[in-house]
Amino acid sequence: MIGVLVVDDDFRVARLHAAMVERVPGFEVVGLAHTAEDALAAAAALRPDLVLLDEYLPDRRGSAILREMEAAVIMITADSDAAAVRRAVARGALNVVLKPFGHQVLAERLAAFARFWGQLGHAGALDQEAVDRALAVLHEGDHPVAALPKGRSSVTADAVVAALRDARRPLTAVGVADTVGISRATAQRYLSDLARAGRVELRLRYGTTGRPEHEYAWLGGS
Repeated sequence: MIGVLVVDDDFRVARLHAAMVERVPGFEVVGLAHTAEDALAAAAALRPDLVLLDEYLPDRRGSAILREMEAAVIMITADSDAAAVRRAVARGALNVVLKPFGHQVLAERLAAFARFWGQLGHAGALDQEAVDRALAVLHEGDHPVAALPKGRSSVTADAVVAALRDARRPLTAVGVADTVGISRATAQRYLSDLARAGRVELRLRYGTTGRPEHEYAWLGGS
């Protein structure tokens, strides 16, 4: 799970953003903070992987403490001025999200971050191609892998694809479910969609006893 610290001076907004994060598979909120001082203390104590950092805090601007964060940062700001965006990026923000925004906007950025995190999660030394590939996904939108059937979530579909891509080996429905944090039945539905769309190859794995297991291998593509 990717741990997220949510920082916003408004208690209600902080809780709203935290609820949005918790709805995205693979993410959990590890803490909330409402001032720059509390944000730095929480980041040091909780060691989050990602911080959603509000720009306008009562004691200091978020961009002023960005470099002090030992975590990846997505800036959250109501300031749409180009200079503010440049400042946030120059100081290390991976992305900038303008207020107000809906769940899908944040979910798309988190899904992209999860793909980036997954590509680097088990890596040792990297070559340039691997670095380029990981960085490229940071700003990918949450593009559904196909026209999704009614009732499917594009965020969950993306998380299933990321699990298959990053595994570098075929996975069973149980393996996908455990990686993404969904039920086996849910994983099976999304895997069936991908198989019908020609995005994965269905294979049979034979054990020493019992029925063969279905495995799913990613066939590539964006």
